[in-house]
Amino acid sequence: MEFILYLLLILLATKLAGELSVRLGQPSVLGKLIIGIVLGPAVLGWINNSDFIHYFSEIGVIMLMFLAGLETDLDQLKKNWKAAFAVAILGIIFPFIGGFGIGELFGLHTTYSLFIGVLLSATSVSITVQVLKDMNKLNSPEGSTILGASVVDDVLVVVLLALMTSFLGTGEEVSIGLLVGKKVLFFIGVILAGAFIVPIFLKTLSKLKVTEPVISMALVICFAFVYFADVLGMAGIIGAFAAGLAISQTEFKHTIEGKINPIAYAVFVPVFFVSIGLNVSFSGIGSQIGFIAALTASAIITKLIGGTIGAKLTGFNNHSSLIIGAGMVSRGEVALIIAATGLQEYLLLPEYFTAIVIVIIATTLFAPPLLKYLIQKAS
Repeated sequence: MEFILYLLLILLATKLAGELSVRLGQPSVLGKLIIGIVLGPAVLGWINNSDFIHYFSEIGVIMLMFLAGLETDLDQLKKNWKAAFAVAILGIIFPFIGGFGIGELFGLHTTYSLFIGVLLSATSVSITVQVLKDMNKLNSPEGSTILGASVVDDVLVVVLLALMTSFLGTGEEVSIGLLVGKKVLFFIGVILAGAFIVPIFLKTLSKLKVTEPVISMALVICFAFVYFADVLGMAGIIGAFAAGLAISQTEFKHTIEGKINPIAYAVFVPVFFVSIGLNVSFSGIGSQIGFIAALTASAIITKLIGGTIGAKLTGFNNHSSLIIGAGMVSRGEVALIIAATGLQEYLLLPEYFTAIVIVIIATTLFAPPLLKYLIQKAS
């Protein structure tokens, strides 16, 4: 029954830490991320990564992005697609150059430096989404641009990673044409399913004489989109977001949103926030402090600059551009997955893995207060 103890600690600690964070003028998500580090191996060691943590956190981030899709204004998203592309592309180029440069500066082999560049190009908006929701900015032009850019970023970074593993890794060769084809198939599939299948599916099965048929069928759609995304090499959270967008165009939007929210935030989402912090360990990093500091600074500054310039070039004013740049800073679980892949493919040295994880967590911790400060300054 160890998992029950873990769940008890996580639910109590995240709510108290979130409350304390808000009282100190910070986003609640910051406290929830930090308490994961405190409860985990890095400090108290009360909670360790386990299958329970893994599966609950996966469901948590899926529900978080599903709700983001449900609450997103599709018209606003379409309106800002040019800005999303510009933000994503420049938000990849600048961090890639910065990561590669830091690797070379510290004497790493060119292969490892290139991988660090790819790693820092990733973006995870799951943490950003929480801040945007808390501040009622998810459907703002800035929020829509951040969400759109994260989708484009995911596709491009996966292609870059595939190129690296194909030519420099130890795994089997990857067909880039097939990889891109899968991405195209994913977007065609979710667009067609969202337009023609989802509304009929929900309307028909909502009439079942069972408890909460609408909510159950909404989750079926969500998990189906997530699985489809995973099979075609996309991040599952993109599938969850697409499912939310599809359902947001139906008459069931508000019913589903109102009932999924309590399920997600009462149990699963807190476990996801804590799981990020559990990856931190401070053992054996004394000799890498300089590398960690330099790479963290590069990761934050280059993503901020790239996103800001991309937004500015597509018509946003200076302050809105900064908000968009800040919204792209968090690397979160996406970069953690890429780091694990790099380790497996011998694109990342084992002795640098912990340092890289700390850099990823640092960007994830830095992004929420920066984003909140910039949004408050604009209002």
